[in-house]
Amino acid sequence: RHEGSYVVALVESRGIAHEVGIAAMDKDTGRVMMVQLADCPTYVKTLHQIHIHYPSLVLVPDTFLSATDATLTSSGKRPTTTSLLAQFIMEEFPNVPIEPVARKYWNDSMDFVTQLCVEDDERAATLVAISDKYYTLSAACALFKHAESRLNTRFAACSLRIRYASVEGTMLIDPDTAKNLELVSNVTHKKSSHSLFGVLNHTYTAMASRLLRTNILAPLTAEDAINARLDAVEELVQSEDKFSEIRDALKGLNKLDFDKLISSLAASEVRASSTAKFASARVSQMLGLQSIVRSLPFLQKALTGSRSQLLQIIHDMISDNRLALIADLVADNLNDEAGPTKGGLAAANARANRNRLLDVARETYKENIGDIYQLNTALSEAHGLPLTLVYQESGFIFALKKDELEGELPKGFLNVSAQKGRWLFSSMDLKKMNARMKDAFDETLILSDKIIKELVAKILSYSGALYTASEAVALTDLLWSFAHTSIMRNYVRPEFTGTLAVKSGRHPILETVQAAGTLVPNDIYSCDASHFQIVQGPKSHRHCEGSLPTSFTGKSTYLRQTGLLGVMAMCGCFVPAEYASFRIHDALLSRLSNDDDMEKSLSTFANEITSSAMILGMHTDTDRTLASTHALGLATPKTLVLVDELGRGTSPSEGIGISHAIAEELIKTKCFVFFATHFHELSTTLSRQPSVVNLHLSVQRARRSTSNFGMVFKYKILDGIPEDLDHYGLELARLADLPGDVTNEGRRVATALADLHARREEESQTSILAIHRRALLKLRSQLTQALDYSALPEEELVSYLARFQKDLIKVFHDTSSV
Repeated sequence: RHEGSYVVALVESRGIAHEVGIAAMDKDTGRVMMVQLADCPTYVKTLHQIHIHYPSLVLVPDTFLSATDATLTSSGKRPTTTSLLAQFIMEEFPNVPIEPVARKYWNDSMDFVTQLCVEDDERAATLVAISDKYYTLSAACALFKHAESRLNTRFAACSLRIRYASVEGTMLIDPDTAKNLELVSNVTHKKSSHSLFGVLNHTYTAMASRLLRTNILAPLTAEDAINARLDAVEELVQSEDKFSEIRDALKGLNKLDFDKLISSLAASEVRASSTAKFASARVSQMLGLQSIVRSLPFLQKALTGSRSQLLQIIHDMISDNRLALIADLVADNLNDEAGPTKGGLAAANARANRNRLLDVARETYKENIGDIYQLNTALSEAHGLPLTLVYQESGFIFALKKDELEGELPKGFLNVSAQKGRWLFSSMDLKKMNARMKDAFDETLILSDKIIKELVAKILSYSGALYTASEAVALTDLLWSFAHTSIMRNYVRPEFTGTLAVKSGRHPILETVQAAGTLVPNDIYSCDASHFQIVQGPKSHRHCEGSLPTSFTGKSTYLRQTGLLGVMAMCGCFVPAEYASFRIHDALLSRLSNDDDMEKSLSTFANEITSSAMILGMHTDTDRTLASTHALGLATPKTLVLVDELGRGTSPSEGIGISHAIAEELIKTKCFVFFATHFHELSTTLSRQPSVVNLHLSVQRARRSTSNFGMVFKYKILDGIPEDLDHYGLELARLADLPGDVTNEGRRVATALADLHARREEESQTSILAIHRRALLKLRSQLTQALDYSALPEEELVSYLARFQKDLIKVFHDTSSV
């Protein structure tokens, strides 16, 4: 399970409208995202946003929870709820606590946002975007009030990167689809790296890793933005020097979290706890900032001379003069020798310059340390023992190896303990000296803190430049990671033409766990003329090492591969194929099944219908009042839909009927659909639809042996309806050692029925008409493709179309005369 770092506040409109406002703050980085959206009754869009900003805590109005249970959340007990939205959140995130916030704190005041939003180029656009978003403003007010009252955190003015995220700019992927496609985690083993995130994540910084996860769950839908990323990745793939220079520059930022550091500088305690401890943390933060600002020029140099526009923009983002001013401020106030530290002696020596009081305090501190070392030397000589000093959080203690002590320790030593072959102990004089040293140390930190606070205030006035630089580093790291994966796996750059066409595509996750050359590549093609693909074939099992479910059949793998390649392309990454062209999809929806346990047939069927209702907008009796005023379905003509083995959770006759009805609705929607099924009757019932294309999983007959019953699964997807579609069942019957006369009679009857059906189809005028319609639809699609995406000069294109028209007229006359 992904460990959440966001505190998410959300509120919903009253009545039958499903307007939801969300405000999410990353506790570690201080980034705040605000979203307002109109959702369907199952809250798929809301759950999608919460998955993107995975929560450690969810805040809801206290009216969402029953009065008796609203006070029980702190005890760990799951409260009962009067809100359907809260119920869905509890089911989707069972381990995330839900905490009520008094309704009076949910108001639409912009004061918090106006006060805290960083001064940068996007501030004005953010304030304008949220000015009329009542629900997301209400959520933000509750969120910041919770930060003050419960997290004991107050942020400096103009110090937070607050953004309004429009849901229209990204592709919707419902939570079940994200899980079944293994986008960010493996289905079988949560800690396994066998997921799309694991395949693509070669980032050096935490910021880039977070950005990658967000992009995978919500890929871009702006074609210009995607192509800008692809241009940058292509430059890194083609330029070995540029690739290596950027890699070396990113290594200097390895494990440094820019966002987290900025947030730490901006945050302060509402109720101060330990002044010295807080001062020590401040010093460490400044040392971390110093390390980062000193590393940025190396990345700036590596990006100099880039060809792609996006890399040029990133170069300009980290070339901000304010970053140099921040570097100078830190250098003027900290020792040049100082480096990142977690506190203790090193933090005290990271002194602020030009302050006499601080110099005096530091000299006193150093003198105290000197006295402690003199005490150690004196006691060693007095007792003839090679004593050493060990520094702990509480101060210094003496240490002596056990084999260097004969008998007992001399009198005067206290708190004796044994640890790893040595004695640890103290003395009354040492304890007194530790107390004086601690007083001097605290005074040093407190005096440092006064100077650091002044320094932080100056730096936070440039926080816009810091956030911009952090974003630039994250995006550079992400693009480099894409390029690294593309080089390592031999990926190709995708195109966006409105047609889904992939030549020799490979499943990106399976490719990493199967031996080289053993994964069977497959072609994918779908356009407006053939947007509904029926995929058939016998049930098979793909055995592989790693942690991928062995129930992934050739059909299932084909469907998942189609979805994964689309997500990769829309993230701006190259894809595993020889050639790839994609359409920009507004949503990726699916009904994918991993559960073959027939004992769960009822729950499986219920799950199938729920998923179908989400995609199509079907509704139960309880939803009828909602259906009259709202379009409940998520599928549009720009959606990619994957359906795997629909209808197997009920009887065969009902399964065929439900599958056919849902398929017809999807065809009417005109979205791209890949429909894997074991109901071969669908090829007949849907044959009148001109946009339906039949595909099947290749099976090769072989000689029967003890380990082979005469069929070899090739995992290759081929055009058309499979031959002897029913006969593979007879082969399985023969494997079960049924009598030969039974299987022979079964084969004779099956063949006779198939021949009768084929003759009727040939004589059917409706079938002939359907073939003509399919041909015309395909022709229109191909002509549109040629007109919109042809690289030919205009004169040559017109000449080609004229010749094509003459040939078409001739063919039409020939077929008419026949």
